Amino acid sequence: MDEKSLKTSWKQRLLIIIIAVIMLGSVIIGYALIVANGNKNTASNEPKVDQAKVEQYTAEYQALEDEFATMTQGDFDRFIQHKDKMTAYNEGSANSGGVQVEDVEAGTGAEIGENDKNYLAYYVGWCADESVFDSSFNDKSKPTKFIKILDASVGMIEGWNLGVTGMKRDGIRIITIPGELAYGESMEICGGKNKPLKFMIMTKAKEGALADIYTKLDKAFMRLQYAQYGIDYDSLTVPKE
Repeated sequence: MDEKSLKTSWKQRLLIIIIAVIMLGSVIIGYALIVANGNKNTASNEPKVDQAKVEQYTAEYQALEDEFATMTQGDFDRFIQHKDKMTAYNEGSANSGGVQVEDVEAGTGAEIGENDKNYLAYYVGWCADESVFDSSFNDKSKPTKFIKILDASVGMIEGWNLGVTGMKRDGIRIITIPGELAYGESMEICGGKNKPLKFMIMTKAKEGALADIYTKLDKAFMRLQYAQYGIDYDSLTVPKE
């Protein structure tokens, strides 16, 4: 077969172009329909956020925060007297000295034993440069009240557990924790990994009105967090028959 016989006429070339355009258009349209349908399915499967519920749960949580702050004002007043002890410290010394403790106020309650997790605690944690990374305060720089308390049963870092051992409930203690007994390599905090931390802690008995409002606060917080993603927290926690 010679070269001339391989060439197509202009009519044939035009027909090929028209067919190609039609095929390309069909592919594009088909793809667009698939994407549109996929987005529609995804949107329909996503939980719908009930803004009324979010607003309701926000108001309920804030009301409990206010109630908690009023109830714990006496503890806050005791605790904040020692705010001047939240000073900068040397990272090297803190990392090499093991867990160090300083009792600021002796407690009058039962002593916290080794691996004892049956207590609540107000706290403030700060870095070597004196910056606060977490606390029970309503405001890190100018605190006026407590808005939360920790339940030790949720699990604390090893250095914290070692530091509170022997402490009496209702006391206040400062704990210095080397990086390896804090968060180590597992997370960055205070500007890096293996950073030492300091905490000032007031421990409380996990009983009575304080334990009750902690439970209410915790449930209200979880309700609010789940509602912001369109999930009914209560339906997840109701026991199945």
